[in-house]
Amino acid sequence: MSLEEIINTAEGKIKADVVIKNAYIVNVLSEEIYKSDIAIKNGIIAGIDNNYSGEEEINAEGKYISPSFIDGHVHIESSMLMPSEFAKMVVPTGTTTVVADPHEISNIIGLHGISFMREASKNLPLDVYMMLPSCVPASSCETSGFELNSYDLSLLIDSPWILGIAELMNFPGVVNLDKEVLLKLKLGIEKGKRIDGHAPYLSGKDLCAYVAAGISSDHECTNEKEAIEKLRKGMYLMVREGSAAKDLDALLPVLKKYPSRKCIFVTDDRYPNFLRPHINEMVRRTVKYGISPVKAIQMASMNTAEYFGLKNLGAIAPGYKADLLILNNLEDFNPETVIKNGLIVAEKGEILTNSESKKISSLRGTVNIRWLEADDLKIKAKSPFVKAIEVTPGQLVTKCTKAKINIVDGYANSNVEDDILKILVIERHKASGNIGRGFVKGFGIKSGAIASTVAHDSHNMIVIGTNDDDMLKAIKELVKSQGGKVIIKNGEVIAKLELPIAGLMSEDNAETVINKVNQLKAGEKIIGCTLAEPFMTMSFLSLSVIPELKLTDKGLMDVVNNQFTNLFV
Repeated sequence: MSLEEIINTAEGKIKADVVIKNAYIVNVLSEEIYKSDIAIKNGIIAGIDNNYSGEEEINAEGKYISPSFIDGHVHIESSMLMPSEFAKMVVPTGTTTVVADPHEISNIIGLHGISFMREASKNLPLDVYMMLPSCVPASSCETSGFELNSYDLSLLIDSPWILGIAELMNFPGVVNLDKEVLLKLKLGIEKGKRIDGHAPYLSGKDLCAYVAAGISSDHECTNEKEAIEKLRKGMYLMVREGSAAKDLDALLPVLKKYPSRKCIFVTDDRYPNFLRPHINEMVRRTVKYGISPVKAIQMASMNTAEYFGLKNLGAIAPGYKADLLILNNLEDFNPETVIKNGLIVAEKGEILTNSESKKISSLRGTVNIRWLEADDLKIKAKSPFVKAIEVTPGQLVTKCTKAKINIVDGYANSNVEDDILKILVIERHKASGNIGRGFVKGFGIKSGAIASTVAHDSHNMIVIGTNDDDMLKAIKELVKSQGGKVIIKNGEVIAKLELPIAGLMSEDNAETVINKVNQLKAGEKIIGCTLAEPFMTMSFLSLSVIPELKLTDKGLMDVVNNQFTNLFV
């Protein structure tokens, strides 16, 4: 597009490509709503004034126009969908830009995983920017498929689609001056790009050091006190609403009481059946709580764009990208029409573009475990009491609780009556034979076993069960399908979702994946599980950087003290 064209269109001397007429514009720049026309030329907003004419004219009488939504932190792999299928789900809800952290697939196949996600995200009605994974692996306490150091990240940092360094989960490495962590920080600072944070419960002088190091956001706040301290210290507050970690309700009082210009909405990790609604639902709930629609939309658009330095995005003004939503009201925030780069890409909840998934066969074959026998699953009992991981529903943090297990023939077994279940984490990248063994409380499973190759962040195989036979059967099923999620009862497969792409994603369309997820949901009830999202919750039980107690392939981890701990009390 020539500069002359945009100027002449803005002046009204030549016709716009599209003019949206009679709209109530939600102006997140001036924080007001007023009526005007919007003239669009070559995907750019040329002018906002009355009496523009266009080759195509859309009468939006009585309707509202807002900037489209931006998800400020998401792992597309967690949806278990290819990016094209992910786009088909979220674009009709009004999300037209995401900032993705591909650290899930990077933990398995390194830089090749980032390149794969980049290629798979091209030519979509969704802009997919990326942050470079900073913690692959998340810590030295687990085995990942690859390790990405500062040099590896430097190979991609100058790419225009790379916005910075992704969530720096290794906060002990920051405050303890770990050399490799500091090199990654310096890389982001020297390139003038953002460094995202991940620091649950970090406060006081440790938080000061973390922020002073150049880390400028956090999406792990679960309560008002934590959120307020981080805002006061200059951090952007990423308000998260995922499938397992749901923090919006807890943080709404903060959004209402404190200035919200440094607050943005993110989803982090969501299953496919939680992608509709998406950011628009967070906006709706925020407005219902009593926060103005303009401020809620700000948090879903302009705040995010400004944080990441996405110029000319996230607002409605001359020179900005024509990424717009036509809304019937400012209550439900379900877009009637979604416009991307000046083109209508979705209407009434349905996407209008056809993007085929990119399939790369070389990503198969990533589930490699040593051959296991029944004895490999056994735990020699040293005491009738163990340190068990107690899950916190709706959060990623866990507790360390003393629990009594059953002892049979000298081996520690699940105590189903007290909801104490055996959990295993099996290294699946290098067939090393590493197996972490422990117990978990809070799943309520009465029979059978569940298993998955989705286990943040190294994505080793994770299994929870009431008995060893069903747990071993679950392991074998996941090896057969080269990844996925499975439920076993009495030696039979109750439900299964195959995830052959790096053990994380499906080759199927969203509808098929959702159908299989629903079968898993039904299977959870069959085995008596009482937890709302057991697979999502289970997937974080091996993440060795979120307190208090976690299990990796190397053993039971006391995250608070950053050390391995004995299983038996």
